[in-house]
Amino acid sequence: QVQLAESGGGLEQAGASLSVSCLLSGRSFNLFSMGWFRQAPGKEREFVAAINPSGTKTPYADSVKDRFTISRDNPRNTVSLHMRNLKPEDTAAYYCAASHSPLPTPIESTWHYWGQGTQVTVSS
Repeated sequence: QVQLAESGGGLEQAGASLSVSCLLSGRSFNLFSMGWFRQAPGKEREFVAAINPSGTKTPYADSVKDRFTISRDNPRNTVSLHMRNLKPEDTAAYYCAASHSPLPTPIESTWHYWGQGTQVTVSS
């Protein structure tokens, strides 16, 4: 089975930078599209960013596209989200997701595997 494990969440002040990472185990990593979603208290889970197996396609949510960068390290089975200029509205649990599809989309139902989440809190 596929398992995903996020790490790197924490507490930061507005304007700071932070990276979260996700390790995939159980299958060949380079066959998966990888993505990040987030969920704030009282809010629905929302798409943040994704990356296709080769790393050539990286869609972002409009709210983060100028500040966040997604990357992957296929030999290490890892995907990362590098966040700059954090804002209080970025506060959420960040979830790693994997999809068998080579064309990642923001549609939650197209993602097959999910991690447990890592908390990112941004203070003002």
